Amino acid sequence: MTEMSAAPELAVVPDTKPAPGFALIVSAPSGAGKTSLVRELRRRIPDLELSVSLTTRAPREGEEDGVHYHFVTVEEFEAAMRGGEMLEHATVFGNLYGTSRAFVASRLSEGADIILEIDWQGAQLARQRLKQTVSVMILPPSLDALEQRLLNRGKDSDEVIATRLAEARDELGHLDEFEYCIINDDFQAAAARLESIVVAERQRTARHRVREAELMARLGPG
Repeated sequence: MTEMSAAPELAVVPDTKPAPGFALIVSAPSGAGKTSLVRELRRRIPDLELSVSLTTRAPREGEEDGVHYHFVTVEEFEAAMRGGEMLEHATVFGNLYGTSRAFVASRLSEGADIILEIDWQGAQLARQRLKQTVSVMILPPSLDALEQRLLNRGKDSDEVIATRLAEARDELGHLDEFEYCIINDDFQAAAARLESIVVAERQRTARHRVREAELMARLGPG
């Protein structure tokens, strides 16, 4: 089961003025297709940046350090936690995962839009500590379909798959905390829905007032 990690009190990311960038939080039960959808989203919108999480788990086949995750020791991770360097962190299946607070705050303040590919626990913390967030949960078409996807991956034992399914039920219990949900029943359709959320968020009036201040002033009532 997923456990909430004990965390020191962390300062909220400063918000003296609205940052033009936003954090796109994408969560999903294991096997729902989150990573593949995020990869396709970045192919469609190349200027979206991915915040590469830190983790204490071992790399899986084909994973590269600094690309898929920053693979660190438990001691290194815990030191970063004690130093207040984590925007969010959680324990998932016995491994620690977390997001660099400084990286996200810096890139948002510079106008970048950042993808946070994190679980529901991390999403809760990120929403508390960031002002500019948009959260999406990716859903499987059914738990039976999710089980079949996990079996087809051929990476986990029956016991691990049973644990992941139980965890999925727990994760789905937090659905109402997310502003959007996308059912990944058809990959290309789901990718298009995810893309449409980013496109719509980038057209918000408040965002344009920051990014196009001169134009907004000229168009405003005189």
